[in-house]
Amino acid sequence: MRDGLGRSIDYLRISITDRCDLRCVYCMPAAGVPALEHAEILRYEEILRLVRILAPLGVKHLRLTGGEPMTRRGCLDLIRELRKVPGVESVAMTSNGILLADQIGEAKAAGLTALNLSLDTLNPDTYRRLTRGGDVGTVLRTLSRAAEAGIQTKLNAIPLRGVNVEELPSLAALARENPICVRFIELMPLGCARDLTPVPTVEVMEHLEAAYGPLCPDDAVRGHGPAVYVRPEGFQGSLGFISALSHEFCGHCNRVRLTADGSFKLCLNHTKGTDLRALLRSGASDGEVEAAIRSALAEKPARHNFREALADREARRMNEIGG
Repeated sequence: MRDGLGRSIDYLRISITDRCDLRCVYCMPAAGVPALEHAEILRYEEILRLVRILAPLGVKHLRLTGGEPMTRRGCLDLIRELRKVPGVESVAMTSNGILLADQIGEAKAAGLTALNLSLDTLNPDTYRRLTRGGDVGTVLRTLSRAAEAGIQTKLNAIPLRGVNVEELPSLAALARENPICVRFIELMPLGCARDLTPVPTVEVMEHLEAAYGPLCPDDAVRGHGPAVYVRPEGFQGSLGFISALSHEFCGHCNRVRLTADGSFKLCLNHTKGTDLRALLRSGASDGEVEAAIRSALAEKPARHNFREALADREARRMNEIGG
């Protein structure tokens, strides 16, 4: 499946809920936000129907997101059903790890192939402040159990000026001692994140080189996204960098998003897309849904344009889009 610029689209991020058990400072205000009503979010059978339409078109990698996907009952059952769809090769999840800690065995049995855990600090107090109440020990327990279960595991850390820059080598050390990936993601200016100060990847790399020496390229396949990976000497795992602002990778974008309320979203920072929920519930045939998807894909923007003023700039928060 190709978009209007000829880019091959094989990766779908599926937000199954806008709810979350944490209130991370770059994602939600402290008081939270009004949640979607149950009738507004896609039913699991609707998600499965869309994946069954998209898989023959070339979408083979899926990632469940939220909010926090584990806040929605039946999340692991959905993974089990998604893995049965012909053409689907992987089903991953992005999670804060809090609710997953005691369900890693069930997730593995359901067919979860990869897990990305959000973790910006190892300091319990800093973590509690960033997440407004989270327990870093629970996340580390989830990390350990997932790695032991053989689930490909990555940590996603967002460097924030004045918050965790000095701790980045400590986070990286988790990949020295464990066969996991620790990835550093440039803060994207969406929603609440516009009030925070990002740290460019080049500065992050300088901190890590000062601590661990040369960052040797690691060309092993670590997933299906845009991260660049390195492996310092003596590391069991890898370090990754996702640099959407300083090293834009839009020309090779392979993904689209499905929001919890059924919007087929073409780019993180644009409102372009189409309402698949309304189409599904109107009684449209699979062929009509496929035609709507293809029509929307022809309009996928060339760039995210985070640095420019946009008429159609995304105004929703990350929990509403799908983190």
